[in-house]
Amino acid sequence: MLTNFVAALPSTLEQGLIYALLAMGVLITYTILDFPDLSVDGTFPLGGVISTMLVSSGVNPLLALLAALAGGALAGLCTGLIHVKLKVRDLFSGIIISTALYSINLKISGGKALATIGRKDVTLFQNNAAADFFSGLVGDYGTLVIILIVVVVVKVLLDLFLKTRAGYLLRAVGDNERVVTALACDKGRVKIIGLMIANAFAALSGAVLCQHQRMFEVSMGTGAMVLALASVIIGLNLFRRVRFVKGTTAAIVGAVVYRMCVSLAIACGMGASDLKLITAVLFLIILAAGLLRKGGKKHA
Repeated sequence: MLTNFVAALPSTLEQGLIYALLAMGVLITYTILDFPDLSVDGTFPLGGVISTMLVSSGVNPLLALLAALAGGALAGLCTGLIHVKLKVRDLFSGIIISTALYSINLKISGGKALATIGRKDVTLFQNNAAADFFSGLVGDYGTLVIILIVVVVVKVLLDLFLKTRAGYLLRAVGDNERVVTALACDKGRVKIIGLMIANAFAALSGAVLCQHQRMFEVSMGTGAMVLALASVIIGLNLFRRVRFVKGTTAAIVGAVVYRMCVSLAIACGMGASDLKLITAVLFLIILAAGLLRKGGKKHA
């Protein structure tokens, strides 16, 4: 059991870091905006299908990631407009976009539920100069290093954004919308910007995953919100008493820990078909532990 877990550790870390991009997106909607954005279940595979189809067409893999980012931001824009302009409740706004994106993703893939990237096609991790350089430098850990670089770049950019005026307004609209209004800013516009960034990260995560696995599957976004939320909660609980650790760092660590828990469960004998069950059980344990801890503090 332990041998299998250790053998799968590099792959587990790769998966955890990829989903950390998704977790950072959900961190924005969950902890900052207080917005239950279920549209990530659709934007995650949206980024994947955009990346897969572009790479298969010979487009540079980095440009494919940027296109996926733009696609996710556009989906977040639609969610925000439905909520802000049409006054649809936040939960329903996400469900509407997520449902619509299922069909849109199929349209983009040419009606295929499964699309693959050819062996000779250039991805972020294979058949390009950067991949060859890192593989020659660190051997089998080249893919892990590339993913780590992508995650670190995204984390740094997000941390820098949150320190800007727009970032502080984003925090304010989640804590107290009246403060944003008092500053003569449109709280709806600020919320839309936050949703665009969050869904862009979700799409980027899906794009990197598809280039990593060299395939897109139309239902790959099912449960993405739960997975990311579990990662965020794990990370925040791990560092709840460590003030200097930023939320983005906690989300990244939480995603890695979550994937390690899943990997350990599989190493213990559970099959890959039990992945959703493992996710549900882990999420329930995390939520129950948090609620019991709060209850204990109240009675103390």
